[in-house]
Amino acid sequence: MYLIKRTIKTLAFTALFTLTAVTASAQDLLARQAPIDRKMKAVDTLALKNIIQREQTGSPSAQLYKEWSNKYAHRATTLPDSFLINLKHFCMPTTSKVITSNFGRRWGRMHKGIDVKVYIGDTIRAAFSGKVRIVRYEANGYGNYVVIRHYNGLETIYGHMSKHLVEENQTVKAGEPIGLGGNTGRSTGSHLHFETRLCGVALNPALMFDFKNQDVTGDTYMFRRDTYDNDSRLANKERGKDDNEYASAENSSSSDKRSRNNDSGDIRYHKVKRGETLSSIAKKRNTTIEELCKLNHITKKMRIRPGQILRYS
Repeated sequence: MYLIKRTIKTLAFTALFTLTAVTASAQDLLARQAPIDRKMKAVDTLALKNIIQREQTGSPSAQLYKEWSNKYAHRATTLPDSFLINLKHFCMPTTSKVITSNFGRRWGRMHKGIDVKVYIGDTIRAAFSGKVRIVRYEANGYGNYVVIRHYNGLETIYGHMSKHLVEENQTVKAGEPIGLGGNTGRSTGSHLHFETRLCGVALNPALMFDFKNQDVTGDTYMFRRDTYDNDSRLANKERGKDDNEYASAENSSSSDKRSRNNDSGDIRYHKVKRGETLSSIAKKRNTTIEELCKLNHITKKMRIRPGQILRYS
């Protein structure tokens, strides 16, 4: 009996000693591991900061916009004093070269984009890669329109389209079709209303896009608040609509116009005046009502309005 009790005490003592040794060993291991964990945590934090920095460098829009919302077309926030906009990897929104209305004051109010002549059904494309923020219809304004936020900090708006081809929150690449040309909303004829905005503030697209030459104005555009107004006026002068374009065409003789059309095959346009009809325009431009309807994708019964642009050759 004495022997059994002594054996039990020996086993209990051994077990207690072993458990104490394991616990101490484990604590030593944790102690040795702690500096390594702190180093790994520091490395992970640094790596995360580098990733965020690279993402923000590649996507300046992350620095400019605090929120993402599908509720509003644009909301002006504070503009930076200067901001470099990357214009590389672009696509012209339309192949049309005809500007029908400049950025700036028009009819007593501010026209915050440029109007480019397109026809119903023409393909409209994303100017840069980015993410679609708004896809909507506005009866008294943009009609069918799309707003895209781009990685270079810009937001572009495409208005008066006949059809949407994208959805909100969809990622698009430069050149991807986003809609079709149209005459919806507050519009006097089929055209694309194109806006470029920075922090929700409308900038003159002519500062960045040269529709007549189907190109951008450079690899980058440096926005500066103190010189912007003058830069915008110069851009309109260099790349905007020539206000005498239609007047000079109207003052030309019918024989001259017929000669130009036959010899060069140039595309010509007529700006509708008050009181004009398809019949009077056809007679003035030495063509037919049928040809006008065919070129402009309209019917004989369709009402034309002053200021509307019609192709006649």
